[in-house]
Amino acid sequence: MTLGTPRLHLRATDSTNLRARELAAAGAPHGTLVTATAQHAGRGRQGRAWTASAGRSLLMSVVVRDPTPLLSLTAAVAVADVVGEAAQIKWPNDVLVGGRKVCGILAEGRPQEGWAVLGIGLNVALRPEDLPEELRERATGLGLEPGDVERVLSELLRALDARLRSTDADVLDAWRARDWLAGREIAWNGGRGVADGVDAAGHLLVRTEGGERVALDAGEVHLERLPLS
Repeated sequence: MTLGTPRLHLRATDSTNLRARELAAAGAPHGTLVTATAQHAGRGRQGRAWTASAGRSLLMSVVVRDPTPLLSLTAAVAVADVVGEAAQIKWPNDVLVGGRKVCGILAEGRPQEGWAVLGIGLNVALRPEDLPEELRERATGLGLEPGDVERVLSELLRALDARLRSTDADVLDAWRARDWLAGREIAWNGGRGVADGVDAAGHLLVRTEGGERVALDAGEVHLERLPLS
């Protein structure tokens, strides 16, 4: 396994992604890992805050050299491998259990320099009381204990390493098998339609009311699932 060495563990930090980005820019090798017991400025996609209880969540960022364009989707599949059969993926990379978010993933970096940082926050031992009231219907945990965080980290590093070595086709097949949005009506900041899987580049495919099939990029849209009628 090439992921997880060297490792920097911090009792507390602002963001493991920020620390890993600094290391990557300074030349840290592929697989360099940053973990933290607590972070106070964790981020998700589109600048959203990521809430995690100290000691009860896996907070990690890993340096990936020569990353695949499907890095975010690959990470989601690896997390789902660890979470188990109940895991589904909401495009592009939110891992859900029972329709509630158990993991957030943020990939960022400098493609022109050949590196990315993959940040993963997984609610290993989250309790309902650990969450703000407004998040309790949208987030969940794995139902494990704080002592399980290191074990889950080891399992995730192995799964991620294996998925990074997989072909894009295998990753996409595994992603599609867990596609939570497939067949659901959604809205975004350019229209509405029914989610219809992903293409070879990882774009979300949507069939509009007019019968058109459009491809959405994760960096361009904010999805909103429509209420059931």
